[in-house]
Amino acid sequence: MAKQTKTPAEVQSVVLALRLLERLALHDGPLGVTALATALETTKNRVYRHLRTLVQQGYVAQLPSEKYCIGSRLVSFGRSATRHDRLPVIADPHMRELRDALGYGVTLGRVEPEGLRVVASLPGRAAVHIAMREGGLAPLHATSMGKVVLAFGPKALREKVFRGRLTALTPRTIVRHTVLQKELQRVQQLGWATAPDELLIGLNAVSAPIFDAGGQLSATLCIVDSVQFIGPSPTSVQVTKTVVAAKRISAMLGHREAR
Repeated sequence: MAKQTKTPAEVQSVVLALRLLERLALHDGPLGVTALATALETTKNRVYRHLRTLVQQGYVAQLPSEKYCIGSRLVSFGRSATRHDRLPVIADPHMRELRDALGYGVTLGRVEPEGLRVVASLPGRAAVHIAMREGGLAPLHATSMGKVVLAFGPKALREKVFRGRLTALTPRTIVRHTVLQKELQRVQQLGWATAPDELLIGLNAVSAPIFDAGGQLSATLCIVDSVQFIGPSPTSVQVTKTVVAAKRISAMLGHREAR
């Protein structure tokens, strides 16, 4: 029997259905057919036909207001994904590739309401293993990963840090809010962060942001070693490889960079 292939029309239909689900899942509140058609740059008839099928299958729910929101089946899938943390699994091959390419320790941190939690860590090739403890929260003002969170992450976390006192962990830790604000502006411009001697004397790291399908900061990726190997001004190779690895993980999470 000859192998059947999808026609372009069928592929486009699947893509539109997925984009509808994504739009409804990420939007704060229900949406109507007109709003969805405008956002997805298609016709109201096409949107309505797809919504009818998605409602029948339980992935979308139609409200009395004639607007739509995500349905029970999609919610159950989301809960299942939460129970089975995909981030470390998705990131692992990219973390290993980064570690093997540069030889430094690699750390993955996930953004949570409480801050940035270390969820995975790979040792470098140095004689001494330098890594943050898995499960621990990273100081946001004194680590490169934390600076990425403050620069690109939730406004609530940033406001919390700026309302409080910045603890000096070393003589090089940033303890003035005005200085930290300037540092975060620099991180936003560069797209990556460092923190030489700020968490621990003799330690430095380069961190880059990881974004999810909705464009929100989901995690951070960093290389870490002594300042002997990762200096206060990292090399272009160190920065580029870290940023590229983070972008690849972002793409695996469904993030699409703006063009």
